[in-house]
This record gives sequence, C-alpha cells and structure tokens, in this order.
Amino acid sequence: MTNSKYSTVGHKDAFAEHYTTERRGRWTGFNIAAMVVGFVFFWPVGLVVLYWILKGRDARDLPAAMRDQWRMFRGGSYNRSDNVVFNEYQQTQYDRIKEIKDEIDSRARRFTQFRDDAQRRKDEEEFNRFMASSPS
Repeated sequence: MTNSKYSTVGHKDAFAEHYTTERRGRWTGFNIAAMVVGFVFFWPVGLVVLYWILKGRDARDLPAAMRDQWRMFRGGSYNRSDNVVFNEYQQTQYDRIKEIKDEIDSRARRFTQFRDDAQRRKDEEEFNRFMASSPS
C-alpha cells in the first residue's frame, strides 16, 4: 500500500515537510554563517539574508537571485528562450538600444561642454569689458 509511487501518505508527509521547512526557514550552518557575516559586514545585508532564510531558501541561491532581479530591473537579457534565432534577434535589439543610449549620452556630454564653453566665453567677455572700463 505504501509502495505505490503516488501514495497519499507519502504525499502528505512531503507536503508537511515542505510546509514546515517554509515556515521555519532553512537553518543550516552555512545559512547562519552567511547571516552573521551579513550583519557584521552591513546590517541591511544581514536582514536580507535573514528574510531569505525565513522564506525557506538557501543562502547560496541569494546571489544568483539578486543578479537575476538586477538584470530584470535594468532591462537586460533576462528572458532567454530556447529559440536561438529569437535570442539573437533579442540581443541585436538590446545592442541597438544600447547604441542609441550611448549616442544620447554622448550628445548630452557634448552639449554640456558646449554650454560650459559658451558660459566661459560670456564670462570672459564680461571680464574684458570690466577691465576696459575701469581705470587702472
């Protein structure tokens, strides 16, 4: 009766084990050490690790999850598919967007430099008028 692959008793036990693990957290030696180091290093990092552990996850998975969230936030190539052609198309679109962004940044820097130069010329002209009008 319990040899069945789909035994309800085994299923309930697995569910109960999963639920209690989720509820209590994963208090392994590595997780505790990661949390302590996080609090010693910078207390908000310790809080993040504590929250991660209380959610029932392993601290070793935290860097990859943070990296994925950062990529998704930055709009990077987070959504990869199994289709190679689509991935190449997606990457070319990301590259095109990056080139446009770089061009806009370049123009903004050149315009800022132009305004700084114009302000300097204006200040120099004003200074020269002052020096020409004041007796020495």
